[in-house]
Amino acid sequence: MDAGDGTLYTATRDGWIKRMHANGSWEDWKFVGGSSLLGLTLSRAGHLLVADADKGLLKVGKEGVVILASQVNGTKIRFADDVIEASDGSIYFSDASCKFGLDEWFFDVLEGRPHGRLLKYDATSQETTLVLTDLAFANGVALSADDDFLVVCETWKFRCLKHWLKGEKKGETEIFVDNLPGGPDNIKLAPDGSFWVAILKLRSTGMDLIHRSATVKKVFAVAFPEIASVKFLGAMKKGAMVANVGSDGKIRRVLDDSQGKMMSFVTSALEFDDHLYMGSLLSDFIGKLKLK
Repeated sequence: MDAGDGTLYTATRDGWIKRMHANGSWEDWKFVGGSSLLGLTLSRAGHLLVADADKGLLKVGKEGVVILASQVNGTKIRFADDVIEASDGSIYFSDASCKFGLDEWFFDVLEGRPHGRLLKYDATSQETTLVLTDLAFANGVALSADDDFLVVCETWKFRCLKHWLKGEKKGETEIFVDNLPGGPDNIKLAPDGSFWVAILKLRSTGMDLIHRSATVKKVFAVAFPEIASVKFLGAMKKGAMVANVGSDGKIRRVLDDSQGKMMSFVTSALEFDDHLYMGSLLSDFIGKLKLK
């Protein structure tokens, strides 16, 4: 993510939040621990807000690491995935699955039932509330340029939803973009008001065969969980794809490396200074692509 001054922040699987300065040098900024730091954004107060799949919603800054939310309505937040802060200070974040954790993510798609949620944290009251439920693996979260609406990705349904925060449609939810060429992961607002969506390639011959039968999916989930996870992860490793979607929900551009020669399994894409910076759970580097 971009701090606005040329400093880029990223989380790593060894529990560090690192930042790259404008001169290209990297710094080990804060150690959070664990291997489940999935989404992060810079708050207006200057600290980082982090979606930790295991711990919940975190605030990371000079004072250290503070857990803001670990449960909602008495239930544990099992899979905090992405986070964004609105101009009024409200913090919106996704809970990919209220039933399965990070290490069991593939069971969520095998079961085929929507367990995801969109949550809201009020910094004043320190309360967490439900905004949307029954989402098919709630993933990336982003706000429009003027905070009129929020977009949340549903990975297993290959679509993103729009939830209105202002205007005549306030509180209503509709489809923002549908029939994406893969499962949307993280989503980031671009400087021109469009959105960059990281696309996971969730299709393969083996996976299609599994999906045709609920019985086969149940057998895989119960008797062969290791094989199921390999099938899903294997499909996503093949290639990399990022889509640029306009504020009207229309796909404007798709960048696709079908062979994954440079990067694969791209899970996030951020535009800064006419370049696209891409992260991957399988890479030990940040990808950089010139857009113009």
